[in-house]
Amino acid sequence: MTSAPAIPHLPAAKSVAQGLWRGAKGRCPECGEGRIFRKYLKVQACEVCGNDNARYPTDDLPPYVTILLIGHLVVAPLLFFPWIWQANTLLVLSIVMPALLLLILAFLPVVKGAAVGLHWAIEPRHEIEEA
Repeated sequence: MTSAPAIPHLPAAKSVAQGLWRGAKGRCPECGEGRIFRKYLKVQACEVCGNDNARYPTDDLPPYVTILLIGHLVVAPLLFFPWIWQANTLLVLSIVMPALLLLILAFLPVVKGAAVGLHWAIEPRHEIEEA
């Protein structure tokens, strides 16, 4: 009798939610343990599993999504407060602009990590070639 041909083992399916969550936490989307950033926004290979996270290009997605989120969740509701329109313009700008800058700088690594995790999750799996 002939045995059935061996089926190559494929890695487990990648979850988009898992990739987004791990990336947003600043962790490697592959193992969830290593850090994804070497510096503020510099993506590095995972020091735990060796996954090259720098191969997932995020380009303009993180700044776009960050500005979109901050604009819709902070700036738009802020315009409903009467003091924004009634107070001295320089006072309002001196309070609001630094706060927005800090929010954007805080959200940008979270969104970039999530973007790397998203790219990791939707990357096509390559079949393992038989040796």
